[in-house]
Amino acid sequence: MQINRTQLFRASCLSLLVTSLSFGIRAGTLNDFGAVFGLDKAQLASITATAFYGFPIAVVIGGFVVDIIGMKRLLVLAFIFHLAGILMTVFAQGYWTLYLSTLMIGIANGTVEAACNPLVTSLYTDNKTTKLNHFHLWFPGGIVIGSLLVFAIDAMHLNMDKQSLLQLKVGLMLIPTVIYGYLFSKLHFPVTERVASGVSTSGMYKALANPLFIFMFICMFGTAITELFTGQWIDVLLKNVTDNAILLLTLETGVMVLGRGLAKPVLKRFPPQVVLLMSTILASIGIYMLSTVTGPALYAAAIIFGMGVCYFWPTMLGFVNQNMPKTGAIGLNLMGGAGMFAVSLYTIVMGSHYDTIVKQANGDSTFAGRQILQDTLVIPIVLIVAFAGLVVYMRAKNKTKPLEQVAV
Repeated sequence: MQINRTQLFRASCLSLLVTSLSFGIRAGTLNDFGAVFGLDKAQLASITATAFYGFPIAVVIGGFVVDIIGMKRLLVLAFIFHLAGILMTVFAQGYWTLYLSTLMIGIANGTVEAACNPLVTSLYTDNKTTKLNHFHLWFPGGIVIGSLLVFAIDAMHLNMDKQSLLQLKVGLMLIPTVIYGYLFSKLHFPVTERVASGVSTSGMYKALANPLFIFMFICMFGTAITELFTGQWIDVLLKNVTDNAILLLTLETGVMVLGRGLAKPVLKRFPPQVVLLMSTILASIGIYMLSTVTGPALYAAAIIFGMGVCYFWPTMLGFVNQNMPKTGAIGLNLMGGAGMFAVSLYTIVMGSHYDTIVKQANGDSTFAGRQILQDTLVIPIVLIVAFAGLVVYMRAKNKTKPLEQVAV
C-alpha cells in the first residue's frame, strides 16, 4: 500500500482550512447574528464557546480511539460533522439552532485535529515541529481568507437582507469541505507513529504522567486563551475603537501565516522553549497596546500580537511530541483539548463580564472592550515566568545528556 505523504499533507491542510474558516467567518459575522436574532453578548459568547468545548470533546475522544480505528475513519467523521454543522448554520432560526450547529462544527474541528496532528508527525518523523507549524499555518490562513471574504461581501453592498448575507458567507465553507472529504476518501493512510514504533498502550499512558507533560498541559490553557480568545473577539472588543476591527484580525492572522511559513529557519536558530518565551513576551506587548492605543498604532499592535501568538499552538504540540514521543496521539490531542476547553470556559466568563462592565459604564462598550483585554493580559505575563523556567530547565537537562542533533 503506497502512502503519498505530500497529498495527505495537502488534504490535511485543506481540512484545517475549513476549521479556520469557521473561526474567521464567525468572527466577522458574530455581531450580525446577534442583530438578526436579537442576541446579547452573553448569548453570543455562549454560542462561540460551544465550538471551543465541542472541539476538546472530539479531540480527546479522537485521541483515545485514533490508534484503534485509524486516522481515515476519524476524518470521514470530521467531514460529516462539518457538512451538517455548516448546513445547520445556513438555515439557523435563532439561538438554539446556532448553538447546536456551532457545537457540530466544533466537534468537526476537534476531529480534524485529532486525526491530522498525529498524521503529520507520522508522515514527517524527522521534522515534526516545523511541519506542524506548516500545517497549522492554514489555521490563521483560513481566518485571513474568511475575514477577507466577509469584508469583501460586505463591501459589495449586495441587494440582500442581512440574514441572506449571513447564509452566503457561511455557505462558502461548503466548497473546501466537499473537496477535502473527497481527497481523503481516495488516499491510503499510515498507522500512527506510536503504533509504528512499537510503544505499548500502557507505555503511552505512563508517559502522560511525566511532570514535564503536565506542566505543558497547564501552560496550554494560557497560550490557547491568549491566541484564540483575543483573536476571536477582536471585532467585538474593538468595534467602537476602530471602524476596521475585522481588518485588525486579518492583519494579525496574516502575520501568523508568514511566521509559521518561516518556522524552519526560526526553529533552527532557537529551540522551541526559547521560541515560546519570546512569543509570550511579544503577545503581552501586543495585548497591552491593543488595550491602550488608538488610530494607526492599533495596526502596529495587531502586528506585534500576531508575531507573539503565531508559534504558540504548533510549537506547544511539537515540543511535547519531540521531547515526550511516547505520549503519542493522545498526548497531542490532550494538549489540543486542554487549550480549547480553557478557551470555552474563558469565553463564557468574559462574555458575561463584558455585559456587566458595559452596564456599570453606562453603556460604554469602548471601555468594556479595553478592560477585557487588560484582564486577559495577566495570562501571558504569567506565561513569561513559566516559559523562562522552562528554558532554564531544558538548558540544564540538555547539559546532562550527550550532544545530539535534534530534528525540529
